Amino acid sequence: MANQIGSGQSGQQSAKQKMITGSAWMTAGSITSRILGAIYIIPWVTWFGIYSNQANAAYAQGYNIYNMFITIATAGIPSAISKMVAHYNGLNQANMSRKLYRAGITVAIVSGIICAAIMMVGAPLFAKGDKTVTPVIRSLSWAILVIPWMSITRGYLQGYSWMAPSAMSQFVEQLFRVIYMLSATYLIMKLGSGNWVHAVTQSTFAAFIGAIGSVAVLGWSYLRHLGEMKEMSDRAEPLTQDVSAFRLILDIVYQAIPFIIIESGITIFQLVDQYTFDPMMKAVGHFTHYQLDVLYALFSFNANKLYMIVISLAAAMAVTAIPLLAEARVQDDQQEMRDQISNILMLFYFVMIPASLGLSALAQPIYTVFYRYDPAGVTMLKFTAYISITLGLYTVAAAMMQGISENMRMMKFLVIGLVIKLVIQFPLIWLFKGVGPLLATGLSMTVINYLILHSFNEEFRLPFHQMAKDTNQILLFSLIMYAVTAALVMVVNLFTSPYGRFAAALTMVVGVILGGGIYAYLSLRSRLADRLLGPRVGVLREKLHIR
Repeated sequence: MANQIGSGQSGQQSAKQKMITGSAWMTAGSITSRILGAIYIIPWVTWFGIYSNQANAAYAQGYNIYNMFITIATAGIPSAISKMVAHYNGLNQANMSRKLYRAGITVAIVSGIICAAIMMVGAPLFAKGDKTVTPVIRSLSWAILVIPWMSITRGYLQGYSWMAPSAMSQFVEQLFRVIYMLSATYLIMKLGSGNWVHAVTQSTFAAFIGAIGSVAVLGWSYLRHLGEMKEMSDRAEPLTQDVSAFRLILDIVYQAIPFIIIESGITIFQLVDQYTFDPMMKAVGHFTHYQLDVLYALFSFNANKLYMIVISLAAAMAVTAIPLLAEARVQDDQQEMRDQISNILMLFYFVMIPASLGLSALAQPIYTVFYRYDPAGVTMLKFTAYISITLGLYTVAAAMMQGISENMRMMKFLVIGLVIKLVIQFPLIWLFKGVGPLLATGLSMTVINYLILHSFNEEFRLPFHQMAKDTNQILLFSLIMYAVTAALVMVVNLFTSPYGRFAAALTMVVGVILGGGIYAYLSLRSRLADRLLGPRVGVLREKLHIR
């Protein structure tokens, strides 16, 4: 009996350690790639000069369409593959996992070709006839050919809980993309014709270049782990029945359809904004096409690029959560699922709340560094920093719903949220103009998150009373960090011009170090970090002489 208890505790600790280690890898990869994807904005916007807002708007509209097609082309397969591989490995059927991967590659190649063709031919329709957006969408269609089977390989390796290859491939993908887009933009805008549409088109074509780099990293990682996968296959139980490739493909597609809809949640909301913002704004006031482009760029590109760095923290946790929960579900381990869900939620709060409040506190210097000082842009970034908490929670909570195979219920919640978004979109745009779409998204996502958490509590009776102390500490420490960092920005503004990029950059760096240091100190001093991240944190506290 004692052995069983010890084994159970060991298994629970192992799962929690997998969650923390996997999240650490995915967070590192996601954050570094997101930061790289934000830093390029500084020279990129500068080189576009007076065309920067128009370029941002065209870029954002093209990428919203592209993101939807990426989700359709991959058909949610990476997450589905990750979940199914973890499922079969949990049953000691590694041979089925490998067969599943081969079937998934077939689906990905076919769906990639079909979606790329639709995107190429239908670009004028998706662009609403806008000649500046049409070539942008077409340039992105090339990446659709490569990314589906690249994503399949990521999902396959994640199913084994190998998160490092995905993290490294994300970084390399972003690195290749940024190098190409900055080189092309400089050549066109500074040395060439100066045609901003051509420059944006080449900047978006860079997604294809980045995908090639990612494929190279994943191919190397696959070969590196080939020996381990073969060992698992040799130890695996023999297949009791020969499942045809066609049957596996159908199973993948069946599993993937909910993933398409659920993983597209944020993108669907962004597309609602893209196709309703102009007509609704014209209905509530007299705005020129240029003014609407500038307003749209403020929340759909400028702020989006920065708050998505924060949301990428949640996305990293979500990717790690699916296979762990799927493995617990197949073993029907209710306690393990309950512990995993509560651990993931607490880890999310621990990272996301201070990151969002920190972004809000440093909104002015951050926005100035990346885009130039603009009071409207700063206000928009502050607001989106808070909205990012609801978007991040949706990303994590939806992934957990998928991990425990509650796909249909999750789709129902998403539909409810989407209906609310459509109903309140126009009234909020009428009342709050450019902030209206973000407010509509935030309120709708809040409803979805409530429904998900309520569903978890109904099934697993989450220990909210035990989580309350840590949650309150996270909120308190985050607010202290926010107050100190916001005070720093206010003091600096008394002595420097808000238009100065150098002063803004210095304030941003000092603010990040100061705010992060305060939060880290309070978390270590209170032992909050130990409870959420494990006993290894104690070593760090001893080295820093924090008692």
